[in-house]
Amino acid sequence: MGCFLIACNNKPSVQSFGWDELPAILKNIIPPSFPNKYFSILDYGARSDSTTDCLPAIKKAIDACHTAGGGHVIIPPGTYFVKGPVHLKSNVDFHLDFGAVIKFSTDPDDYLPLVLTRYEGIELMNYSPLIYAYGQENIAVTGEGILDGQADNEHWWNWTGAKRFGWKEGMPSMRDPANRPALARMAAQGVPVKERIFGKGHYLRPAFLEVYRCKNVLVKGVTIKNTPFWILHPTLSQNITIDSVTTISLGPNNDGCDPESCTDVLIENCFFSNGDDCIAIKSGRDQDGRRINIPSKNIIIQNCRMEDGHCGVGIGSETSGGIENVFAQNCTMSSPQLDRAVRIKSNECRSGVMKNFYFRNIQVGEVREAVVRVNMFYGNEKGPDCHYPPSLSNVNIDHVTSNKSEYAVYIQGLQDKPVNGIHISNCNFNHVKEKNIIGNANDVRINNTAINGVKVSGK
Repeated sequence: MGCFLIACNNKPSVQSFGWDELPAILKNIIPPSFPNKYFSILDYGARSDSTTDCLPAIKKAIDACHTAGGGHVIIPPGTYFVKGPVHLKSNVDFHLDFGAVIKFSTDPDDYLPLVLTRYEGIELMNYSPLIYAYGQENIAVTGEGILDGQADNEHWWNWTGAKRFGWKEGMPSMRDPANRPALARMAAQGVPVKERIFGKGHYLRPAFLEVYRCKNVLVKGVTIKNTPFWILHPTLSQNITIDSVTTISLGPNNDGCDPESCTDVLIENCFFSNGDDCIAIKSGRDQDGRRINIPSKNIIIQNCRMEDGHCGVGIGSETSGGIENVFAQNCTMSSPQLDRAVRIKSNECRSGVMKNFYFRNIQVGEVREAVVRVNMFYGNEKGPDCHYPPSLSNVNIDHVTSNKSEYAVYIQGLQDKPVNGIHISNCNFNHVKEKNIIGNANDVRINNTAINGVKVSGK
């Protein structure tokens, strides 16, 4: 298979980082531990009748646990309704027993007052995420229970402005000029974050679980479903473990896990079936991302299973702070509704240094488009201020197998800044419909790899 669209160059790249770095990164990722103190929400007035607002009881239990120096806030088996967001505090493990279900209100007014958050990589004051922590240390959400955002085409999802998610002509949406476009203008103009007041009347949906500027975070065992927007969104945080979590939510922008401007993140043993990317690593958007200028780095993904979604493991498109040192291994991905397996995306507005991405031992059943997709034109957002081309180098794909796709490899770099150093080795792509497309890329090497049973080696 050769290069199509635009010929690729084959200048060798320098590789000074690799899988040997993985043990040292893993050693730095240590889940928090908690004292053996237990605070049942039933002792603070909660009732598992699906209708009583249990948020006051949850707040009291969290406060008591935090004041006592930490421990476990217990949600026993039963179905609990909460009329607003759960805000975590340091040294608190929010634990759902097997059989516990928390159903969150779908009334946006319940998620006021506004909090500091990021919406698609831009800071603002917006509705609180359904579970939120700001500036806390040693926090966790654990257990075998279910967290249900109850989002659907009549609640939250129709704010997208998409008819397939319940929007109808005449209804407001995030696309209206006073909403998402206004936030982008404010960020480009350098309006202070405290003056970026959104929330009610602006239709920007909150994330489900967001830890913001936190340290030592654990999310383990829970199932999260039917969420307004992004599901797990650690932001500007450090030392994060996400283990054995299930996300099932097929709404718009329902990304499974989006670490953004985070360091030392482990995502393992998880299941994702989502309306958008299963995992998407990010670092801020355009001018606002450059203002904060904090990368995502040292991200490890292993032993996960991905079904529906726009991709299995994605990087971007919000890359303005840079992304480096991403490892993904021992994952399985397959669904007619899974668009891609490995996806890297950005554009000329974003900027950011992206480097050192490693993928190995990934089994792909079926994807709709490409097994490996690199798109530096993502979103077609080129405009008068889009003169910040990102860089991408040192991408390594090893021992990836697939059984059905339109493309094996589809790469589109920028003409003024080609991607550099994409190495594909020991792979086997079957039932591929189209030839590889590779444009504006230096040092693309495909070695010891077969496509539809035909061995491909060389540059």
